[in-house]
Amino acid sequence: MSYSTSAPEALGQPVILGFDPGRQKCGLAVMGVDRNLFMHQVVAAERAIATIQALRQQYPISLLVMGDQTSARQWKQSLSEALIDPIRVVMVDERYSTLEARNRYWQMYPPKGLQRLLPQGMRTPPRPIDDIVAILLIERYLDRLSEPV
Repeated sequence: MSYSTSAPEALGQPVILGFDPGRQKCGLAVMGVDRNLFMHQVVAAERAIATIQALRQQYPISLLVMGDQTSARQWKQSLSEALIDPIRVVMVDERYSTLEARNRYWQMYPPKGLQRLLPQGMRTPPRPIDDIVAILLIERYLDRLSEPV
C-alpha cells in the first residue's frame, strides 16, 4: 500500500471516499483509482457527515463507497438528505472485512516489542480499525470493476 501526500487533483485523477458506517464510530478513507491512499481516519458517528463534507472540499471525490451491513440503509438516506451537493453512493459487500482489516492493520503497522512474538491471530490492534475497513471497501469496489464480465 502506498501513501501519498500530494493533492489528487495534481495527479489528474478522481478519488473515491470509502465509508464504513457504524452506530458509534465510522471509518473514512480517501483513495485514488490508482490505489494511492491519501488519508484514513476513524470519526465519531455524529461527526461523520460533517467530516465527509470537509473531505469533499479538500479532495475531488467522485464516488462514495460504503459497506452494506450495519445501519447502511439509514446512513445512505442520511447522506442523501444532509449533503449539500449529492454524491453517488455504491454499496459494497462488507462480509469478513473486519477480520481482513485486522490482518491489514499489522501489514501497515508491523508489531513492535513483545507484540512481535505473539501469533498474528492473538494480537489486537491498539486502536479502532474502521478506517482500514473503509480502505478495503474501496479496494473491493476497484477489484469488482476490473473483473472480467
